Amino acid sequence: MRQCVRRCCDSTVKVTELRLRLSTAKVGKTSLIMSLVSEEFPNVPYRAEEITIPADVTPERVPTHIANVICIVYSVNNKKCAVSHVDCGGLLRVPLILVGNKSDLVEHSSMETILPIMNQYSEIETCVECSAKNLKNISELFYYAQKAVLHPTGPLYCPEKKDMKSHCVNALTRIFKVSDLDNDGILNDNELNFFQRTCFNTPLEPQALEDVKNVVRKNLIDGVSNNGLTLKGFLFLHTLFIQRGRHETTWTVLRRFGYDDDLELNQDYLFPPLKIPPDCTTELNHNAYLFLQSVFDKHDKDRDCALSPEELKDLFDVFPYMPWGPDVNNTVCTNDQGWITYQGYLSQWTLTTYLDVQRCLEYLGYLGYSIIAEQESQAAGITVTRDKKIDLQKKQTQRGVFRCNVFGDIGSGKSGFLQAFLGKNLTHQKTINEEHRSYYAISTTYVYGQEKYLLLHEVFPDYDYLSDADLACDIVCLVYDVSNPYSFEYCAKVFKQYFMDSKVPCMMIAAKSDLPEVKQSYGCSPLEFCRRHKMPPPQSFTCNTAAAPSRDIYTKLTTMAMYPHVSQADLKSSTFWLRASVGATVFVVLGFAMYRALLKTR
Repeated sequence: MRQCVRRCCDSTVKVTELRLRLSTAKVGKTSLIMSLVSEEFPNVPYRAEEITIPADVTPERVPTHIANVICIVYSVNNKKCAVSHVDCGGLLRVPLILVGNKSDLVEHSSMETILPIMNQYSEIETCVECSAKNLKNISELFYYAQKAVLHPTGPLYCPEKKDMKSHCVNALTRIFKVSDLDNDGILNDNELNFFQRTCFNTPLEPQALEDVKNVVRKNLIDGVSNNGLTLKGFLFLHTLFIQRGRHETTWTVLRRFGYDDDLELNQDYLFPPLKIPPDCTTELNHNAYLFLQSVFDKHDKDRDCALSPEELKDLFDVFPYMPWGPDVNNTVCTNDQGWITYQGYLSQWTLTTYLDVQRCLEYLGYLGYSIIAEQESQAAGITVTRDKKIDLQKKQTQRGVFRCNVFGDIGSGKSGFLQAFLGKNLTHQKTINEEHRSYYAISTTYVYGQEKYLLLHEVFPDYDYLSDADLACDIVCLVYDVSNPYSFEYCAKVFKQYFMDSKVPCMMIAAKSDLPEVKQSYGCSPLEFCRRHKMPPPQSFTCNTAAAPSRDIYTKLTTMAMYPHVSQADLKSSTFWLRASVGATVFVVLGFAMYRALLKTR
């Protein structure tokens, strides 16, 4: 009978390196290794040189290099030598295996003496007796050593409490919520089968599925609901796996969902490589938008096409922190209650992808994009646009996001211009908490029937210290207050210092046009300035309206960003602007109606 005791409850680490350690000389360390490699009792050297144990002689089929698990070898006819070195091994914070060698020299087992040691030290994974001479349990010894490294129990289970550790529970809870595709709090048969295929590359047979649920039913009152597995049932199953020594099952699940040996999401999982050449931008592709739409739909429980604070909190429950602050509600479109709408939700994801693609990859990782969308990594959801120089040469672009940097002196109306893009008039803007102010606004516009994102960025008014980021954009918007005689001068100086010789198109905005216009104390009028520098004439704008402010100006900005090569004559043509904006209202209404129709079908 095999003489070994397996602990179902403690250890750490990864891949297979092994150290054999001893308390006294001549207990058989070298003999154990040489016997495994040669499969016969060898002529043993005083000390073996570094050896790699080949995969074909180990049950796990993994090559083993002789350090991340320690085997403390003692001779079964001298059990005292095992005790003194357990403390030393424990200090190294790696799994320990007690190995009683030379079992061929005694007729009785040493396990009764060794078990108290195992109970005293939680670092000890396994106790096993073997014999290098007659090859007894040699292969099994190295199997347990590899298992202790590849599938450690320490991060998963607390033997004193006979329960999973909190980090393990948290990781498995996130996995459950990611796998609960309809967010109803249970894993139905389809979700369980998808989970099974994702983790183990094979579906569960219907009877096997029922057997699993029956095991949970017998042991847990609320482990199964509506014939689906609840979170409590899911956690119970993994506790059962670990207690029965099947913790490799739990580790397979954890690693498939991106966790490392410390039960933290692996950096390689969260931040897959993504090469972004200069002058290129990053956008979400079609598959990523579909995934994010499904996430929105999953959490929009009342089907009002907006996320309440509770629904938003539930959506981000799989994150280690809340990624969106209150400023987001002033960055994207919201409903009358101030909740982020479906369009606003997609806009914020678009903004994050454009400004900080690494952060976007991280967020998609928390949501389980690569797993649910069955992609190699989150990077598969990102499109890197071609160099803008090529767009200019070809006079066309496939990009879907355009950045407009908004310049203007203090009090010129820049913030109002940004908020008006989100449908907020002056009355609404006055209710915004200054601490929740945003320097970005993003929403969609329609140019020639194509939906595009326009990203507005308010630049701090200090033209002597503008950074490269302040200047990098697709179009420049220069805002001045028509009622302030000194407001236009700032716009003129910024243009002449940074954009006069640039190929970036610029547009002048005559803000607060509801107020009496005064003469600007500059060398020439704004209209004459625009004429001299071949810019479109200043565009009148006000957000002091009863309803939502007009969006026409934003369509013009997007059009100029898309077609920077368009001539000054075309920009002055009303026919050009009419062609660009035609169909915009139809597409907005149609897009919203299509989403509502999709919700009904679901």
